[in-house]
Amino acid sequence: MKIHFQRILCATDLSDFSNSAVVQAIGMAKEFEAMLYICHVIDLPMVSMHGAAFVYPEDQIEEMKTGALQQIKGLVKDTDMQWEALVETGPVSSTLCRLASEKKADLAIVGTHGRTGLKRLFLGSVTERLLRTIACPLLVVTAPEKPATVKASFKGFGFKQILVGCDFSADSKRAMDFGFSLAQEFEAAIHLVHVVEPFVYRDTTVPEAEKTEILGDLAAGCRERLEALVPQEAHNWCEIHIACEAGKPFQALKAYADAHQIDLIVLGVRGHSLVETMFLGSTTDRVIRGVSCPVLSVSPP
Repeated sequence: MKIHFQRILCATDLSDFSNSAVVQAIGMAKEFEAMLYICHVIDLPMVSMHGAAFVYPEDQIEEMKTGALQQIKGLVKDTDMQWEALVETGPVSSTLCRLASEKKADLAIVGTHGRTGLKRLFLGSVTERLLRTIACPLLVVTAPEKPATVKASFKGFGFKQILVGCDFSADSKRAMDFGFSLAQEFEAAIHLVHVVEPFVYRDTTVPEAEKTEILGDLAAGCRERLEALVPQEAHNWCEIHIACEAGKPFQALKAYADAHQIDLIVLGVRGHSLVETMFLGSTTDRVIRGVSCPVLSVSPP
């Protein structure tokens, strides 16, 4: 399935790292000759006595908007492409979802600072909310280990090693469609990886040798299933790697990505209950917080 992005929405908070996501978005827009919307949302506090109102006066809000527009124009400069700057006020995640819908975006791009621990538990992050609510695929440009080296460590645009996480669900099948399409577009190698979780086979009455044999048989069967999902014509234009790993999915995918110098991970998003999401997080969330390469999260249509 050939996928062609036509309208791309990129969100930036105008920090140095977030602006690296803009560089990624410009590269994608040029590659696909797409319309690019660069968006900044000003999340202002409000008071609710006798009706909601912003704490800041109107003229100060307009100054903020004007300043944001100028910064966005400075990022794009004289780039030869179709683009539009959008500056809005309101809750960040819901505003971005609304803009993605209004502009009929078929790809959204954001940066994440990888919030973890109690801050994430009680406050959540814009990226995590977008993963569950935005109606188009979301490309998350992850934070480097040392924020001060953002400019030096950003390698520019292009994907040569693409990893697709496959659990044989409908969501992962859709992720595979995107992965193969992007591999064809960028002439990249694609890695199809399934992770077997050994904790299912922790029966203490089963000898270790037998457990190893069971996992080996599972891995062989998974490889056959993965190979059956590969479009026949893909072998003509794509280098394909099939792998079955053991362990917790987010840890195994991160380890594989590090070992094979993956520069894009594609994952399907699956629904979770509120409690599970708050206390455990999804595989996609955990992969995003753990890897240093962009992650494309593909939501159900």
